[in-house]
Amino acid sequence: MKKLLVLGGDHFAIPVVKAAHEQGYYVITCDYLPDNVAHKYSDEFVNFSTTDKEGILVWAKEHPIDGIVTFTDSGVVTTAYVQHHLGLPQIGPLESVEILQNKARFRQFLTENGFTVPKAKGFSKKEDALASKDFFTLPVIVKPVDAAGSKGVTKVSDWSELEKAVDWAIQFSFSGDFIIESFIEKKGCSSDSDCFSVDGQFKFMSYSAQRFDEKAAGEYTPAAYSWPSTLGAEAEKELSSELQRLISLLGMKTTVYNVETRVGTDGKPYIMEISPRGGGNRLSEMMRYATGVDMISGAVRAAVGDPVEIEQKPLDGSWAEIIVHADQTGILDHYEIAPSMEPKVVEKDFWAKSGDSVKEFQSARDAIGTLVMRFDTQEELEHAITHQREWLKIVVK
Repeated sequence: MKKLLVLGGDHFAIPVVKAAHEQGYYVITCDYLPDNVAHKYSDEFVNFSTTDKEGILVWAKEHPIDGIVTFTDSGVVTTAYVQHHLGLPQIGPLESVEILQNKARFRQFLTENGFTVPKAKGFSKKEDALASKDFFTLPVIVKPVDAAGSKGVTKVSDWSELEKAVDWAIQFSFSGDFIIESFIEKKGCSSDSDCFSVDGQFKFMSYSAQRFDEKAAGEYTPAAYSWPSTLGAEAEKELSSELQRLISLLGMKTTVYNVETRVGTDGKPYIMEISPRGGGNRLSEMMRYATGVDMISGAVRAAVGDPVEIEQKPLDGSWAEIIVHADQTGILDHYEIAPSMEPKVVEKDFWAKSGDSVKEFQSARDAIGTLVMRFDTQEELEHAITHQREWLKIVVK
């Protein structure tokens, strides 16, 4: 029986554990929270932070494994590091993975290789950032170089806001480094969806419409996703070509990717981020629902060196994932879904129950569940998303 180490133990790791068990693998989950829910589904648990690459490497040398995989952003570099040092099947070269996982290095790589990219600069010291105002034109985005889930992100429209934004970014940065980049005003919705490459060639590409809740505390935290995207066929074609050029330059191999893109009001398509792991908001699961393509099983098979078969398939209808969240901090009383909308709900996954403490929706970690929904028409989908508070009630006391 092959042994697979899965970094991460939250709700998003459960499908990974289940997929590995379906393949007949022995599954060991790993993070620093023994009570995390996914550990209840695995065969074994080890207690390390997913960022502790040295500690996990030492453990893996003493407890031989056949592969390592993660669907959490914090575990990506550790995954590549352990693969590199133990000669395990790789998602890609360690240096390439480190480039993809560091926003400042990634922007530099894009610039040096002729990709369309916002003006950006990475910093280690707040004083250097505050002295760099002449380099940028407002508005700008300030964010940690190595954090996910929209943590520590601020849009700055006046230079008087910069120092506070930098302090906020540093608070969420593992390394203490942060990046400032030009804000790319988007045309339509940005995209955040999962893709898959086999031996360095994209076999499955997908693009979404990433939605935000203007009434939420975290205005840059995705509150819903829908498929198909609003990017347009020509933009998707250009992005797919550039994404392939990017992973070819980096020498990436067989893996799932979480890919964020957008089309600016300047008409140019931009690759905002690409991380070699599944998206944190169940995006690979959504693609399995919407197309039948199973990137989760593909990722776990690739991790232990088993062959992977992935092919492009079309969407079966219009799909949405609602990130269920509270508008205020307090005690959850109950959920309400209007009876008229129930037939559109394919799956309910509520993590918080009545009586639990919930927080206002500041970042992805504040989500309290998800809804998977299918619509017959795009018009139905758009109406449901834009009128969400009319049919979905999260009652907090």
